[in-house]
Amino acid sequence: MTELSFDFLKIGGKIKMMNAVNNGPAGSDERMTGAFAEYAALEIPYARYHDSAYYYGYGGEHSVDVHRIFKNFDADENDPASYLFEPTDEYVRSTFAVGTFPYYRLGASIEHGYKLGTYPPKDFHKWARVCEHIIRHYTEGWANGFNYNIEYWEIWNEPDCRNLDGSNPCWQGTMEQFNDLYEIVAKHLKSTFPHLKIGGPAFTSPRKREDTISFLAAVKERNIPLDFYSFHRYMYTPKTVREASDEAVLTLREAGLIGEHGERPELHLNEWNYVKAWSGDLYKYSRRVSKLLKGASFVAGCMCMGQESDIDMMMYYDARPSDYCGLFDTDSLDVLKTYYTFLMFKELPKLGGWVKAEPVTDDVYSIAATDGENGAVLLTYYVDEDEAPAKQVSLDFAGIKSEKGVTVEYYLLDNEHNDELIRSEVFTAENFSTYLNMKLFDTYLLKIVPI
Repeated sequence: MTELSFDFLKIGGKIKMMNAVNNGPAGSDERMTGAFAEYAALEIPYARYHDSAYYYGYGGEHSVDVHRIFKNFDADENDPASYLFEPTDEYVRSTFAVGTFPYYRLGASIEHGYKLGTYPPKDFHKWARVCEHIIRHYTEGWANGFNYNIEYWEIWNEPDCRNLDGSNPCWQGTMEQFNDLYEIVAKHLKSTFPHLKIGGPAFTSPRKREDTISFLAAVKERNIPLDFYSFHRYMYTPKTVREASDEAVLTLREAGLIGEHGERPELHLNEWNYVKAWSGDLYKYSRRVSKLLKGASFVAGCMCMGQESDIDMMMYYDARPSDYCGLFDTDSLDVLKTYYTFLMFKELPKLGGWVKAEPVTDDVYSIAATDGENGAVLLTYYVDEDEAPAKQVSLDFAGIKSEKGVTVEYYLLDNEHNDELIRSEVFTAENFSTYLNMKLFDTYLLKIVPI
């Protein structure tokens, strides 16, 4: 039996934003088509704009990417007529309409085929000024624009990426060129918009490698702004989330970017999903898993481990209807199993206070929260297998304060249930235990409500 203990008198901090995603709602809020209302129901805190140009619903080839908005690099960057904002305007509007904040990636979508936007700009300083005008359009009203609260602006995506043949689908220059580009753009944007958060560069991994070392060394030596350090990690076991966090902290510390009192850039794991291999049958298997119950359990486990780590925000890739999207069916936009994982998780930030589970295990992952009166626990049984025996789980609660007792409601996500209430129990003691017989990939949300 697996035994987990939760002491609701011991608050370990706040529930973090483990439920951010890449990309915004699909469909129309005016016609209530597609998955617009379903996306709104998830209460997603942030949507990272990356690879958005590959979905027609976001404006397709005319949206988000710098070279798609400022199509002629020889044009006057100070002239509003040089910019095509309208498709991205609608995308940003629809994101705010569901209560989600955009997290804007400045740069280009990944280019596995023909390369257009991933070449180093002809003039790094001019490219910085173009980015400045894009920000001004969305935050200061420039060019018939808006005064949106868009706080996070990320410079580029995966400059270190490599395909199996050695080619780079995200950056056609050297790492030295990229470090120079980042320096020029980050310094210009931070001096122009000191109140905004400027960061990046969305490395494929936080591991200590030549590319990450050279970038972070440049940040330190040249005093380059790095409000947040973003990186990716595709994996097949949730414990890898904490490993990625530890790697990120280590690389920042060795680069001298963690201060005497622990001050550091925010850590953003802003692309992640289930990937067991990048080619062959295992890659095909991985893409199927992300849309099934196993994928939903994997996501729940990763969210739990993210809360246990130093990561400040996790952004699932992808909410854009695609082969990586476990939230919505690509064709119908009907919700899939992972959708319900996000629906269950949203109850935790509402409560706010994080209650740490003891111990942390590698098969039953959990996260609990309380506001001092109400409580909730999200837990899932996940191992990277397709079959495993059921597991008995004991949940021991302490510090539950209520004069008349509490009702514990059990909501289940499995192959037959979609976040559905399956039972409820009343407990009148301050300390009590309850038991679950969990099948592989079961995900439960327990709500603890005062009577």
